[in-house]
Amino acid sequence: MHNFVFHNPTKIIFGRNTMDAIGPEARIWGQRGLLVYGQNSIKSNGIYAQVAASLQAAGMEIAELGGVRSNPLLSLAREGIRLAKEHRAEVIIAVGGGSVIDTAKAIGAGAMVEHDVWKFFTGKKGIKQTLPLATVLTLAASGSEMNSGMVITNDATLEKFGFGHRLLHPKVSILDPEATFTVPPDYTAYGAIDAISHVLECYLTTTDPDTPVQDRLMEGLIENAMTACDRCLLDPHDYHGRANLLWTATLALDGLTAAGLGRVGFPMHLIEHSLSALYDVPHGAGLAVVMLGWLQHHAQTAAPRIADLGKRIFPAIEATNANLGAAQTIDGLRRWFQRVKAPVTLGDLGIPAGDIPRIAANSKGLARLWRLQDYAPERVAEVLHRCL
Repeated sequence: MHNFVFHNPTKIIFGRNTMDAIGPEARIWGQRGLLVYGQNSIKSNGIYAQVAASLQAAGMEIAELGGVRSNPLLSLAREGIRLAKEHRAEVIIAVGGGSVIDTAKAIGAGAMVEHDVWKFFTGKKGIKQTLPLATVLTLAASGSEMNSGMVITNDATLEKFGFGHRLLHPKVSILDPEATFTVPPDYTAYGAIDAISHVLECYLTTTDPDTPVQDRLMEGLIENAMTACDRCLLDPHDYHGRANLLWTATLALDGLTAAGLGRVGFPMHLIEHSLSALYDVPHGAGLAVVMLGWLQHHAQTAAPRIADLGKRIFPAIEATNANLGAAQTIDGLRRWFQRVKAPVTLGDLGIPAGDIPRIAANSKGLARLWRLQDYAPERVAEVLHRCL
């Protein structure tokens, strides 16, 4: 195990009837707030009214920015920055999933500077301060509610970049499983797949051969993401199923899973970011396809590690041969993806094989920023050919 520092400053308020805490919690950081949310779902399911009432009862003055898409856009973040400055916002309140929270993080950082917020994502500028952020989570998926990362798509250049900084941690996040009852089946599954991918990338890109504590933690999170997702699809109002999936997705990328692993990478996210930037596919759907192709590619050099994972999460796997065990593990994931009605090929996403060179070329800029030197466009193309 490598040396590490684990510090996560986000306060989590978890459980039933916790959304009313958003007003008092946000008011700690200021009276003037910017409320950021997605499309119309939080208004139709009553979450908006509950949050608005709590903020009003806390005596807050609120401006609003709605319309965040599932692949959040730089143009809307820029509009939010303008609005935050105009309103003299002291705190940002995000109500939604990872896309809403990522947009709110970009607004909070961009509102403190005069330069364009995209410069943070391209590494041309560093964050020195941000507006505090409070969140109400409505989707189990990205882990943005308890981590220091944000992802945004530049709708002018069709580049989807991710950036992390310790100041981007939310101050507080409210996780009420009942707020996820109305998440539709496809996005429930996509969220679970996103969580699985976060864990798998840590699990399979570490070069440390002796991390049993982290291994058992990560294997358990993957297994629980699948079983909890199954429960939610069977009964969308299964409180404990939703609670387990919500907490699993948060833990999957809060920094704990990677502690002690040394340097890890996110090659699946690198490739998927190009898919969703160019074709606006749901992030979890793109990851399902990329994950299967990347695992086949990675199995050429890491079959024993993939086989070990399979023995933990798929008890029926008994192969003693590492290559066979790895193949059975990948097949087990594919069959589960198909069971939850996630796509498993580029064709399922409506992306033709002839577009692979374009996708691979699009990944080049982010590979440079993320220091994934091993993932030149040629290698990305090799992975994508295994996604056909």
